[in-house]
Amino acid sequence: MPELVASEALSAAGLTKRFGGLAAVENMSFGLAEKEVLGLIGPNGSGKTTVMNLISGALKPSSGEIKLYGDNITGIGPSQVATKGVARTFQLVRMLPAMTVLENVAAGGVFGHARRWGKELEDYAQGLLARVGLANAGGAVVSALTYIDQKRVELARALASDPKVLLLDEWLAGLNPTELNVGIALIEQLRSEGCTIIIVEHVMHAIRSLCDRCIVMSSGVKIAEGTPAEVLADHGVIRAYLGDENA
Repeated sequence: MPELVASEALSAAGLTKRFGGLAAVENMSFGLAEKEVLGLIGPNGSGKTTVMNLISGALKPSSGEIKLYGDNITGIGPSQVATKGVARTFQLVRMLPAMTVLENVAAGGVFGHARRWGKELEDYAQGLLARVGLANAGGAVVSALTYIDQKRVELARALASDPKVLLLDEWLAGLNPTELNVGIALIEQLRSEGCTIIIVEHVMHAIRSLCDRCIVMSSGVKIAEGTPAEVLADHGVIRAYLGDENA
């Protein structure tokens, strides 16, 4: 098992998840450095979201270990993982429909890592709304928002817990070209502020511009690791995405 270095925020060693006889993730090992943006890419069904679910506690691994700054968080459950310092967004936006925009964001501060209450929480949530470009939307109902604005709310809610590691699971999916540029700019801002992020994404322009390093998965296993330029030029990666005739 690799030795934890001081700057390593998250590590996975031998991570495996089986559903019956199917291995959705098999023997996955990697490290995530503090302030690094790590891309997790691969064809549909390659196991990327399963890895995110294992890290966030939504699924328990069949075997293997996950550590957050040296603290073993393997299989402890999503609420406990959140309080340890891992926040996430989802492939499909998940809002709290009975609550206002501001209340949706504030929920992250109540149930996450850095817990806040009362006026402090309200002010903090309002500041996060301004940070994602929704300064005047706090009193609105979330059902009235556009899709990109709902994604902004979900991102602000994740940030409200002041996470040590942020997991973005296809956060840019479903956006039109203009919205995509806005979304990339928001993540670029987080990157410049030193956030530690794992991003699952199919938008290669975003992967190239945002990620320090990428891990490529296919059929549940890691097939490549390196800079975006290195992995996207790898013949095994091209084969996984496009087939043998294009490799």
